[in-house]
Amino acid sequence: MTYCVALRLNRGLVFAADTRTSAGNDNVAVFRKLHYWRKLGERVIVVLSAGNLAVTQSVISILNEQLVEALSPGAESLFTVPSLYRAARLVGHAVREVHRIDGPSLEAGGSSFNPNFIIGGQVGNEVPRLFHVYPEGNFIEATGDTPFLQIGEHKYGKPILDRVVEPNMRLGEAAKLALLSFDSTLRSNLSVGLPIDLLIYERDSLDVRREKRIEQDDEYFRKLSTAWSEALRTAVARMEEFKV
Repeated sequence: MTYCVALRLNRGLVFAADTRTSAGNDNVAVFRKLHYWRKLGERVIVVLSAGNLAVTQSVISILNEQLVEALSPGAESLFTVPSLYRAARLVGHAVREVHRIDGPSLEAGGSSFNPNFIIGGQVGNEVPRLFHVYPEGNFIEATGDTPFLQIGEHKYGKPILDRVVEPNMRLGEAAKLALLSFDSTLRSNLSVGLPIDLLIYERDSLDVRREKRIEQDDEYFRKLSTAWSEALRTAVARMEEFKV
């Protein structure tokens, strides 16, 4: 399994995804689940993926083949769509195509068809947008009321985001919250693991300037985790005890 989160803010977008893939206790590997495409000065599109790795990789491969005229003559692609909405529809169509080909075999073997994707970015003068694409190929969009989206093992990292995320916060502050959300998830779910891929998109930059892979020995993440644990212990200690 995996965990991915993305935040839509007034200043831009923040994306984070873990890299752990597990096919049993003795078959754990690292695979990138954060992908992006860019045309400098024109568009940036980021896709996060969760679910069956073979399925999600097939969807990403379809999106990449659409960029090559010889492989997909005349096909609309992430480099030609006029909006993020149309990009989300491309991802949805790719999901349905993979289900058409592989879905029956997966279901016959007792495996569910469960890919989920987050797609976000900016095309031209359009404001940055964020969508969650479901296994059925349909999708929802993040709004001011719900400015973040999660896929995969999201339940452990959701409470802090529910309490703190606001659209007007700084991008670095939002990235800190995304990593705290991961810290909570890593402590409670062994199917999610480091490294974490992090990408910060600055509104109207139409470029990817800030990205990092958080490795096991990352000093900032270690300090953040320690400080968060200490802050929670202090907060609990200061609260009035329950009395009957």
